[in-house]
Amino acid sequence: MRYVLMFVGSTEDQDSFDRLPPAQRAAAYEGANKWFEEQSRAGRLVGGEELQAPRNSTTVRIKNGKAIVTDGPYIEAKEIVGGFAIVEVKDLDEALAMAKAWPAGAVEVRPVVDHSAEMEQSEAKALGHRQERLNRRVPPPT
Repeated sequence: MRYVLMFVGSTEDQDSFDRLPPAQRAAAYEGANKWFEEQSRAGRLVGGEELQAPRNSTTVRIKNGKAIVTDGPYIEAKEIVGGFAIVEVKDLDEALAMAKAWPAGAVEVRPVVDHSAEMEQSEAKALGHRQERLNRRVPPPT
């Protein structure tokens, strides 16, 4: 099963991290880097990224059919997502074990919706339509 692990902290955590001297910030990254390396070597890591601070975000809202672009986060929140990892594991227990091993704060574990069956059906349908069009254009051999 595929899960997203979202690494969560408070806005105060982010502010404190931003104020760390470079050497302390590098030391803080060591544990996270080690975790990512271990999960990657074990074949569980599909992808993931660190996110910039919410103050660097841009929000797009649709209001009355028009897009409104605003600098800054969508909502004011006490907790923020600082990054995420997409993992492929056998079950929730394995995803939770990974989250428990994360060295830097809270982790929200959320299953990914699997749309692969719908995609296969859609692709098969599109291929069928294409074949029908080709059959109409080319007469069968005599």
